[in-house]
Amino acid sequence: MMCATHPNIVQIIEVYANSVQFPHESSPRARLLIVMEMMEGGELFHRISQHRHFTEKQASQVTKQIALALQHCHSLNIAHRDLKPENLLFKDNSLDAPVKLCDFGFAKVDQGDLMTPQFTPYYVAPQVLEAQRRHQKEKSGIIPTSPTPYTYNKSCDLWSLGVIIYVMLCGYPPFYSKHHSRTIPKDMRKKIMTGSFEFPEEEWSQISEMAKDIVRKLLKVKPEERLTIEGVLDHPWLNSTEALDNILP
Repeated sequence: MMCATHPNIVQIIEVYANSVQFPHESSPRARLLIVMEMMEGGELFHRISQHRHFTEKQASQVTKQIALALQHCHSLNIAHRDLKPENLLFKDNSLDAPVKLCDFGFAKVDQGDLMTPQFTPYYVAPQVLEAQRRHQKEKSGIIPTSPTPYTYNKSCDLWSLGVIIYVMLCGYPPFYSKHHSRTIPKDMRKKIMTGSFEFPEEEWSQISEMAKDIVRKLLKVKPEERLTIEGVLDHPWLNSTEALDNILP
């Protein structure tokens, strides 16, 4: 709720404490019921897929709104930890509708103790995967439990933003696998951990170097080399006066 006071974050209208019983339950349980702002424009990539003339400039404008929402969260030292297209909603169906961040179910105050591997596979940062690897090995006894646990920080959100920009610009994620699996396949995991991705000519030949630059700087494996949220907002791609009206693939 700390974050829900920004124009690019879905607002909380009311919160009720109530006792609710769902059909599969034998008795009512205490629950919080949250009434949130009405968002009628749908998810980010549903909008893109329906819009036949989505331009690089529009992608840049959407990115700026996402970055402003993240800046607000990070100014409060809050990591969202689940930044993805499904959690970015348009206010209405107009062409210039604002986009807003939602679903703070995985969000946590970053006090240097982020350890839990919460993520969605395509958008997960290398540090979160490393936290998962160590957690699984400690749990199974392969390695001893460390007195100083491995932690990551809110820069994981910046990696996810880089993936979202990449997908907006070409229509598919930078890290994927041809092998279908309930968990992240080994080849996809390796690509994420090493930051191995490309800009295939067929989809990227008409996309500006500025756009490629911001993607490269966000998809840095080492968090200390990754763009900060201030670096994103200052990047030329978000502030260019050039038209950037090329229609995306």
